[in-house]
Amino acid sequence: MSKPHNIIWHDSSITKEDRRKQNNHSSFVLWFTGLSGSGKSTIANTLAKELYDRNIRNYVLDGDNIRNGLNRDLSFSDEDRTENIRRISEVSKLFVDNGTVVLTAFISPFLQDREKAKAIVSEEEFIEIFVSCPIEECEKRDPKGLYGKARKGEIPDFTGIDSPYEEPISPALTIHTNEQSVTECVVVILNYLKYRKLI
Repeated sequence: MSKPHNIIWHDSSITKEDRRKQNNHSSFVLWFTGLSGSGKSTIANTLAKELYDRNIRNYVLDGDNIRNGLNRDLSFSDEDRTENIRRISEVSKLFVDNGTVVLTAFISPFLQDREKAKAIVSEEEFIEIFVSCPIEECEKRDPKGLYGKARKGEIPDFTGIDSPYEEPISPALTIHTNEQSVTECVVVILNYLKYRKLI
């Protein structure tokens, strides 16, 4: 897709640093990636409440919610999955510019797409969190009944069944939701953010 020649970036009169100063905290993206049913949305939303209670402005971008609106025109083909992540990356960048902490809960199965997301947001403001959980456990949980449908062939191109999931090579954090409780996972992330002096 080529960029139109008549599009010119308009700088804001209020900078990202201005907004961070007003909010009294930094802004960045926590990018949760993992299989369906691994616990991405649960961890992200629980962490969001903890951050809110600490007066840290944040917003959760959830895969299903985004596909109900902004990305409702996209399928689950490899090409549309890539476009899905590109759009989310651009939206996340806007939130970061607004001085907001962004928590994204997307399978985002392809390494290359996550690397592009990091480049769009910027490496220093992008924190990749691998929500690790064996697919057998994800299938046992199957909170939305998706694995059952995928096994019956009712959902094509389902990640982990007939479409690949490429695990992160060097994520900032890995949490194991089959071994750690939601509370324990959130504490690990909070401790990491404190160590990085981001909260």
